[in-house]
Parts: sequence; structure tokens; C-alpha cells
Amino acid sequence: MKTLVKDPKKYEGLSAPELRALVDGARLPRHMAIIMDGNGRWAKGRGLPRIAGHRKGMEVVREVVTCCSELGIPALTLYAFSLENWRRPEREVGALMSLLVLYLQRELKLMMDNNIRFATIGRLDDLPREARELIERTRRDTTGNTGMTLDLALSYGGRWEITEAAKKLAVEAKAGLIEPGDVDERAFERFLETSGLPELDLVIRTSGEMRVSNFLLWQMAYAELYFTDALWPDFTEKDLLAALLDYQGRQRRFGKTGEQLRGDDVI
Repeated sequence: MKTLVKDPKKYEGLSAPELRALVDGARLPRHMAIIMDGNGRWAKGRGLPRIAGHRKGMEVVREVVTCCSELGIPALTLYAFSLENWRRPEREVGALMSLLVLYLQRELKLMMDNNIRFATIGRLDDLPREARELIERTRRDTTGNTGMTLDLALSYGGRWEITEAAKKLAVEAKAGLIEPGDVDERAFERFLETSGLPELDLVIRTSGEMRVSNFLLWQMAYAELYFTDALWPDFTEKDLLAALLDYQGRQRRFGKTGEQLRGDDVI
């Protein structure tokens, strides 16, 4: 198993409600992100077209979003479509854009019923007009919701985001709005796509691949990474809860020693 779970079978015999009972509500990630990988392989393994995997994956999104909202996770970012995904066959890209439209049409009620605020990151101008219009409508209709923020990364790339932030900061400096000596991480982060969202705490990647694929590169600096062999269409609430329990079992030191965190005076 290419996973960071110390004992992948630890929670195997427990039901989802039993796993939920083990999750510490006071120690949830403030911001969790998921690289949803494996739709195509899931479909191929069943002799189905790739789009069938994407459709099944859309159902999993609903389950995961609902669970995260019920648990009280403040922000969830889903890597829905990367800048590199435009290189895929035109037919598959068109099908993915159609699924995005379908998702936005279907899930507005879920967002309203669960007090979820909808947001996006990425180059939205790349998307078809119908998708852009639905995105704007969904953002507008959910703007007053005060629960979890659901953030879709669409036509997104981490290097692009950092480059764009640098350009905007340079414009401010050229206009005399900020001195070069005042440029620090906080000043830079104002121009990131995720500005306003909590610090990223946990990143989950499905399908057994152990790479970050140009996703939230700046934000991932101190995030915990969790890799699982489960293909995204097979990813269940139990898988999500197991990832959260693994996250809660880790010691996050942020450069300090374990002794410092425990309050020991060991040199």
C-alpha cells in the first residue's frame, strides 16, 4: 500500500458512524484539499469509457462534500480540472465541462440546504460561457451562507497562481503602493487565489500516485500529506474519516522539536 497510514487496516472493521465517533471535532483541519485522481483507471478497469469514471467521481464529490460539511470543516478545496488537463483529448475535455455544468445545476440545493458557500480558484476565462455563468450564479446564490466553503480548482495550476500573484505585487510596487522592503509572505499571500481561506492543513490524494501535480504549491508548505491507493470513484466516507483520523494522530511541529511541543527543556 502506497499510503501514509501507519496501519491501513486499523479501521477496516469499523462502520462510518463508528469512525465518525472517533474523530475529534476540535482538531479538524481548517482547510482540507483533495486531488481527486483515478477516474479514468476506474473506468478502464471495468471496460467502460473514461467519462463513466468521471460521472461516478461526481457522485463521490457529493458524499465527501456532505460529510465535510456535517463534520464542520471550514474549507474544502477540490482539484477538479488542472491547466494541464486541457491537453487531454477534446472529446474528454468537452465531456468534463458538461459534467461541471451538470454538477453546478444539481448541487445548488445541496449547498443551500447545508449552508455551504461556493468559491473557485483558477483561470475561469478558459471555461465555456455556460459554465462561467453557472459558477457566477452559484457564488451569488451562496454568498450569504456561513458554513463550509467549497472551493473548486478549475483550470488551475500552482505555478500559474504564484506567477500571477508576483505580477500583481509588482504592479503595486511600481505604483508606489508598497516598498520592496515591505514585501513579505503576508503581502504576497494577499494576491493568491486562496486569499481569505484558512491555512491549508491537509492534502489527500487518491489512486496511489505520490505527487502533488502542480496543486496549491505555496499553500502546501506545511500541510500534512495523505496518499491512498483508493481510486477516486471508490473513495468512500470511511476512507475520508480514516484520513482525518490519521491526520489527528500526527504531531505537527512546524520546525520545532517534539520536546519543545511537550514543554521539555531538552537541549
